[in-house]
Amino acid sequence: MAAYTSEDVKRLREMTAAGMVDCKKALDEAEGDFDKAVEIIRVKGLKGVTKREGRTTSNGLVTAKSEGSVTVMLELNCETDFVSKSDRFQAVAQELVDHLFAIKPSDAGAFAASKLASGKSVQEFIDEANATLGEKIELRQIAVAQGATALYLHQTSPDLPPQLGVVVSLDKESAETGRDIAQHIAAFAPSYLTRSDVPADLVENERHVAEETAKNEGKPEAAIAKITEGRVTGFMKEVVLLEQPFAKDQKKSVEQVLKEAGVSVSAFYRFRVGQ
Repeated sequence: MAAYTSEDVKRLREMTAAGMVDCKKALDEAEGDFDKAVEIIRVKGLKGVTKREGRTTSNGLVTAKSEGSVTVMLELNCETDFVSKSDRFQAVAQELVDHLFAIKPSDAGAFAASKLASGKSVQEFIDEANATLGEKIELRQIAVAQGATALYLHQTSPDLPPQLGVVVSLDKESAETGRDIAQHIAAFAPSYLTRSDVPADLVENERHVAEETAKNEGKPEAAIAKITEGRVTGFMKEVVLLEQPFAKDQKKSVEQVLKEAGVSVSAFYRFRVGQ
């Protein structure tokens, strides 16, 4: 019988996120050699990569790095919360975000194709993690912001890594206002920065729905146009950041708060695992 302890099984499970039975089998096959057991799990995992392609990755984490005038953020997905809180998965995310910060790619495709110091592409590195961890691992999205920024990461559960992250690009440094706006975005999930960013067909659809709803409610014909526009304005307050009531003071819009602080927002990124 191979010589290994329950602590070896526990360590192997934490490192690879493989099941307990698989860890024991790997240690048996490796005759107690821990490093060889890791390699066995990795090889067996690679054989199952294609089988995992159709699986859903609704867990994971959002991680970021901010130094000087550069802030980057990425979302890395997996299948289970067990893997998301494993040291190995978080180490993979850390290596990816460090590389993202170093190269500042234009989009996720360019990032996936870029080479790490090891010579492997980011996608190859993720595929290896997929194999080692025994789950489908997916890089979902990235953000690169330069200049004045605010960053906020939020843990939706105390035993999990952050699953919600926000980066806000500002016209100048403003730590307090920037953090307030980032936390507001995290809570209220706006889809657009300004009214002009909302697609015209989406606005027209909302206007049509509002008008038909008013008619079906039996509103006076003379009042329907005003009611319709009022409801479209209400829709804008839901989806447009600058028009939303500010989280800390509902009597003010986000735009008013920014004007009072002498700050403007040029862009924002909000990543939420599973959305």
